[in-house]
Amino acid sequence: MPGPGQEAVPQQQAQRVLRLGVAGLGRAFTLMLPTLVADARVKLVAATDPRAEACAQFRRDFNAATYDSIEALCADPSVDVVYLATPHQLHAEHVRIAAAHGKHVLVEKPMAISLDQCQAMIDATRAAKVHLIIGHSHSFDAPILRARALIESGGVGAVRMITAQYFTDFMYRPRRPEELDTAKGGGVLFSQAAHQVDIVRLLAGGMATSVRAHTGAWDATRAAPASAGGRAAEGAYGALIGFAGGAFASLTYGGYGRYDSDEWCDGISEMGLLKPVGDGAPYQSGRMRLDRLGEADEAGAKAARNYGGKHYVPAAGAAPHHQHFGQILISCEHADIKPGPRTVTVYGDDARTVETLPAPLIPRVEVIDELHAAVVRGIAPLHDGAWSMATLEVCLAMLESARSGCEVMLRHQVAPRREARP
Repeated sequence: MPGPGQEAVPQQQAQRVLRLGVAGLGRAFTLMLPTLVADARVKLVAATDPRAEACAQFRRDFNAATYDSIEALCADPSVDVVYLATPHQLHAEHVRIAAAHGKHVLVEKPMAISLDQCQAMIDATRAAKVHLIIGHSHSFDAPILRARALIESGGVGAVRMITAQYFTDFMYRPRRPEELDTAKGGGVLFSQAAHQVDIVRLLAGGMATSVRAHTGAWDATRAAPASAGGRAAEGAYGALIGFAGGAFASLTYGGYGRYDSDEWCDGISEMGLLKPVGDGAPYQSGRMRLDRLGEADEAGAKAARNYGGKHYVPAAGAAPHHQHFGQILISCEHADIKPGPRTVTVYGDDARTVETLPAPLIPRVEVIDELHAAVVRGIAPLHDGAWSMATLEVCLAMLESARSGCEVMLRHQVAPRREARP
């Protein structure tokens, strides 16, 4: 059985091609680039970025225009869709500019860093009658969408509990100062919880009711840009989310880089690549690399690995396995479901069944499925502004609960669209 997005690929040549202008050629763009190059439904036609070397490489790679501002990019009449991969705190203003020029917008997660910003983005795109889609979050991943389909089929009964866990070295990768400042959207509650919250909301029906959480900010002194005051942003969290109907989800994330929970996923990385784990594998070395780098040029080291940088290495092609965000277990009335990077396993009352998913032909093709269906066919996207604002509300509630020690009630939740995919 083809996975989500697989059937569409051979037919793409006959479909309308969406012309994309990119705002921000950093890490998010670097990760999304294999999708944008491989999917024939989109074409890169313009870009803007403050790094001259990134713009130069974009011109060489795509024979396309580059601009010195997002206003100039959005004014380009050849651009149909603006892909916003700029820093979190700039999303709201950049969406306003794109919408004012009549451009559809694909925005990297998180949607923004406040609910007011989210509402302004929704209002601007509605007024301009353009589509707003937020991605990539790992709720787009084919194994998660297949698990959702199994739940919606009714055969496993209602969702009762979801357990989501992931442990990475997120806090010890080279960072810009704002990525370590909570007030500017730094730390794991914005960049990483957006993935987990989106996943569990999709699987549990979207309508979260309350949050109780603890967070950890355990390393404010390790070498980092002096302006960031060390790694003082939150690097870990544990949360319990209640849902309408009685389901609940427990979320755990640790970004302090000792245990690598890709061991739970058969040695397959978040990007779907095989990696050595366990006995004999290189130990998580983010701390050591950061200590060797020191605080002098951490942001420069990050830029050097990104698109156009001197250490940038283009992706070798489609990964052999699906992307993932750690271990997810969905406990339903009549079965437990475990989506993974290669399979979706259903543990029923009497037997275990394993569905092997076809290898992805294009990474993150599901994002383009949603974008193309919305712009070309008028199909309302699942990951629209209202959905993503609800996800951010949960992330902000986790921060509030940790600070106050109290349960936080939610007010902006929405259910997922059932007809969100082509």
